Amino acid sequence: MREIFAGMPWWVKWVAVPVIALVLFGGLIASVIGFVIGLLFKVLLFVALVGGLVFVVRKFMSSSSSGSDW
Repeated sequence: MREIFAGMPWWVKWVAVPVIALVLFGGLIASVIGFVIGLLFKVLLFVALVGGLVFVVRKFMSSSSSGSDW
């Protein structure tokens, strides 16, 4: 493979080959990046909702237990 690219001009190695790769695999790359970003967003949303639920439950439990004390 190295011998094939040795005789090629610089623009073939650094411009044409990456452009062809992006055209062929661009959709795959974009879908993988979109999946990862979507998964990260869902994980962060889950953490925020669980944290909010824990906060509300602790707040409710502390207020109800202090109110029932004599």
